[in-house]
Amino acid sequence: MTTVPMQPNYANHVLVASPSNVVRQRVLESLRSPVRRFEQASGGAEALVHLESGFWQVLFLDRHLPDLDAEELSQTVRQRFPAIEVVLLDPEGDTEPTAIEEKGNRLPEVWPALSQNKSKSKDNYDDEAEPLPSAQSILEAPLPGMIGTSRIMHPVYRLARLLAPRNTTVLITGPTGCGKEVVARAIHQLSPRAGRTFAVVNCAAIPETLLEAELFGYARGAFTGAMQSYAGRIQAAQGGTLFLDEIGDMPLSLQPKLLRFLEQKELQRLGSAEVVRVDARVVSATNAHLLSLVREGKFREDLYYRLCGFPIEIPPLRDRPEDIAQLAGHFLEKYAAPLPAPQLSAEALQLLKAQPWAGNIRELQSVIERALILCEDRVVIHPEHLLLADSSFRNSH
Repeated sequence: MTTVPMQPNYANHVLVASPSNVVRQRVLESLRSPVRRFEQASGGAEALVHLESGFWQVLFLDRHLPDLDAEELSQTVRQRFPAIEVVLLDPEGDTEPTAIEEKGNRLPEVWPALSQNKSKSKDNYDDEAEPLPSAQSILEAPLPGMIGTSRIMHPVYRLARLLAPRNTTVLITGPTGCGKEVVARAIHQLSPRAGRTFAVVNCAAIPETLLEAELFGYARGAFTGAMQSYAGRIQAAQGGTLFLDEIGDMPLSLQPKLLRFLEQKELQRLGSAEVVRVDARVVSATNAHLLSLVREGKFREDLYYRLCGFPIEIPPLRDRPEDIAQLAGHFLEKYAAPLPAPQLSAEALQLLKAQPWAGNIRELQSVIERALILCEDRVVIHPEHLLLADSSFRNSH
C-alpha cells in the first residue's frame, strides 16, 4: 500500500513584526488558542525573511515599523502570500517605538481587535489597480539619508535592511566620499538600537598615542593630565552602535585589544583593573583593501574576520551616473535654501555625468556648492559654472 504523506498543519503558525518587545509579547499572551509556532521580527525586512523561509497563518504587523512602510508591506504580503492573514496593529496610536514601549503595559488585548484590524482580503481589491510593490522592491528602496535609485545600489540597500535587525558586525567598504558613514547610520537607524547612541570613531583622525584612551577610556590618574575618569567611545555606545571609520588605519598595537572587545564584549580602561561589559554593535568602514594589509602584516587576520561578519561594498559614483541628477538636485536645494534652487542645464548635467569623480559624492557636493556661488542669481547653472577638479578633463569636453 502506498502511503500518501499528510499535509503539515500550518494552523496557528503566527509571526509578529514590531520594534517593541512589549508589543510582541502581548500578542503572544493575548492569543487564546494554542500556538504551534510563534516567531518574532523587530522590523519589516526581518519579517520578509521569515515569510520567505516558512509557512504562516497569521502575520501581526505593527503600523510603526522602523524600516518599511507597514501599509505597503501588508499589500505586498497579501499579493505574494495570499493565504496569510495580515493583522495591522496600532498600539494606542503612538508613532514612536519608544512610546510603544512605555505604554506597553496599557495596551488593549490584541485578539479581540482582530475583526477591526484585519486587512482587506485579496478579493476586495480592484483588479485594475496598479501592481503592488514586490518584497524585493521594498528592500531595495533607498536607505534613510541616501539618494539614488540606480540598480547597482540595490544590493547595498537590500543588505543593509536585512542586516539592520541583527547584531552582526558589518564591514562597509568603498572609495573615499561614497557614503560609507551614511550607510552605517542607516543600519543603526533601522535597527532596534535606533533610540540609543551612534558613537563615531575616526581611526585615522586621532593620533595613535590618544586613540587607545579615546576608545577604551581611562581612570583618573592613569597618566599625566588625567584629572578625571573618562568612559571612552566604546562604553558611550552602550546599547547602541559603535562606528569605526577608517578601520584600516587602526594601529597594529591596538588591534589585539579591539579584538578582545569584539570577542568578549568587555574592556578595561587605562589605569584600571575593572572589567566593564559593553553591549554595542560594531560597524566599521574603510577605503583600504584590508586583506592586502593582512598580507603585508599591517592588519591582524583574526581581527579582519571578526570585523567582516558581513561585508557591504559601496560602488563609486562613476559607476552610478544615473543618480547624479538626483544627487546634484539635492545639493542645489540644500545650499540654495531658503531661496529657490537654480536648475542644471542639459550641457552641465552631461558634463557631470562624464566625470570620473575620484572624490565621489563628496566631490560632487563641493562642485555643486561652488557652482551655486558662481552662477550668482541666475536660474540656470551652465558648464562654465562647474569648477571641476580636473580642468583639463573639463576643457576636453
